[in-house]
Amino acid sequence: MKTHETYSIPQELLQKFRSPEFPGSFLLSFEGIEGSGKSTQLARLKNALEHLNYRAIVLREPGSTSFGEKLREAILQSKDDLNPLTEVLLFASSRSQLLTDVTLKELNVPNTVVIYDRYIDSSLAYQGYARKLGIKEVLEIHGLFPLTLVPHLTLYLRISAETSQKRQKIRNAPKDYFESKGMEFYQRLVEGYDLAETLFPQRIIKLDGEKNEDQVAFDVMNHVTKLLTQKQTLSNGNHPHFDS
Repeated sequence: MKTHETYSIPQELLQKFRSPEFPGSFLLSFEGIEGSGKSTQLARLKNALEHLNYRAIVLREPGSTSFGEKLREAILQSKDDLNPLTEVLLFASSRSQLLTDVTLKELNVPNTVVIYDRYIDSSLAYQGYARKLGIKEVLEIHGLFPLTLVPHLTLYLRISAETSQKRQKIRNAPKDYFESKGMEFYQRLVEGYDLAETLFPQRIIKLDGEKNEDQVAFDVMNHVTKLLTQKQTLSNGNHPHFDS
């Protein structure tokens, strides 16, 4: 990984990004390359949160609005190689609409957890790093509200490019626009996600997606429970120290 890219991002740019402030409600996201188990873990987390009496709402990117779903189909079914700037602008447009139409309204209801299947870190990994548009450039594109909003917690399920390919072969499903790209692209995606984690270490938790499903689910719930407990304690006026 080109670690020098980490230090080329101005702190004032990184500091623009903040989690939404709705007491009692939370924004989470799952990230990872194809085959990392995002969909499985997302569904398990939703079920676990509902058993804890939270309103758990799952949204996907791009998508989850009429506008976003049309963009999703246009991008993922494209047979043409899109310019990476075109890709990131389309994803940012879908993201902005989803935040405005759905996410912010739902978070305004207490005791709500909104869970995204992909968010800004996908743009950093896919377009910023793997597609070589630039991490700084992607962050600058997201520099206006509501795109400056980021999750309270991002669960990055890390697997190798080799594991991704093996799991895709087992699944044997038709490949979309990004899934059809080769091994080198997937290796760069892993590097891109690792880089994003170094930029936002307080928010992004890197989990070992190579573990079995139950072990990963345990790790996911451990970190989510810690977040919920910490925020609840702070809202009651106490300020304990938590290791990052």
